[in-house]
Amino acid sequence: MLAPYACQPEASRGRLYAERMSSFRSPFQRDRDRIIHSSAFRRLKHKTQVFVEHEGDYYRTRLTHSIEVAQVARTIAGVLRLNTDLAEAIALAHDLGHTPFGHTGEDAMEALMAPYGGFDHNAQALRIVTRLERHYADFDGLNLTWETLEGIAKHNGPVTGPNADKKHDGPLPYALAEVNALWDLELDTHASAEAQVAAIADDVAYSHHDLHDGLRSGLFTEDDLMGLPVTAPAFEEVDRLYPGLEKMRRRHEALRRVFGRMVEDVIAVAQNRLTSAQPASVDEIRHMGTTIIRFSKPLYQELKAIRSFLFTRMYRAPSVVAMRAEVTAVINGLFPLYLARPDLLPAEWRDDVARAASETELARIVADYVAGMTDRFALQEGQRLLG
Repeated sequence: MLAPYACQPEASRGRLYAERMSSFRSPFQRDRDRIIHSSAFRRLKHKTQVFVEHEGDYYRTRLTHSIEVAQVARTIAGVLRLNTDLAEAIALAHDLGHTPFGHTGEDAMEALMAPYGGFDHNAQALRIVTRLERHYADFDGLNLTWETLEGIAKHNGPVTGPNADKKHDGPLPYALAEVNALWDLELDTHASAEAQVAAIADDVAYSHHDLHDGLRSGLFTEDDLMGLPVTAPAFEEVDRLYPGLEKMRRRHEALRRVFGRMVEDVIAVAQNRLTSAQPASVDEIRHMGTTIIRFSKPLYQELKAIRSFLFTRMYRAPSVVAMRAEVTAVINGLFPLYLARPDLLPAEWRDDVARAASETELARIVADYVAGMTDRFALQEGQRLLG
């Protein structure tokens, strides 16, 4: 039984293009399935988080990360009696708009697209699922439900209004503005509890796997983690229970305790907040003026210390910074080249190019193409076209 504040499938606001209901899948199950079968989702296999795709087979990619986020989201949503299918759909879609080379590529794309309406990976994900996926006979995009689109747009919080993330001060990214003009996503409110679960599941997943990937890469060691909150108690517990445990097993046992601590904290906080607020509907969740799904204040502060450590020792490690410069040069070279020479784009993009009525429209087509590249393909194109 779903809680009264969960998104009820039968109460969905529907799809932009009307479709017959499935006889055996809910609207949110269909959204999840369409996302999994999309071309953009498959490309996440060769898009990375921190390390470039060719640097090692064991590092997380956007695909493995998205699967981990979906697993955490289903767990939390299930305990809270939320709609697990919707939480999973939003989790699986949340990274569809990421460029090659992780946040490094997005930083480059934001700078390049500043004169043309900006670039934001959440907005780009909306553009993919409403326009760029072209497989269905009756519509462009995936024709997802309003609730899933809302979750993609604002799982991190309101985009406009007094509670908005300061990052979005100023005009909306064009991709978000286009979708919102077509179908009002109520950008000044919080999203559903399911979308908030997907957002916190993202935090849980990357906090856990960035520690794991950093250790595997040799950028820091287990001894370095003994001076940090959350990680130090986890290793100490493993050492007490399993003295002399082999290194890789010790690492896994400790980090899964870190993982569990985060998930249990989120569930406990959400249960307390929901019991206190007693929301009677999903709209009450949207208009609370704050998130209902969050870490406790003590754990949030402890995780800030871990993120500060990761920023210094991993995200800004000399080897990572050197690779950031290299891949930024690839994006900075490809984008203006395609803008000046759109004939270099694949044949299937030529119709869009022919319809472009301004440099801004052409730049957005080029951004769609470059942002959709995998790490491997972007490097290959950089070598082929830029030398």
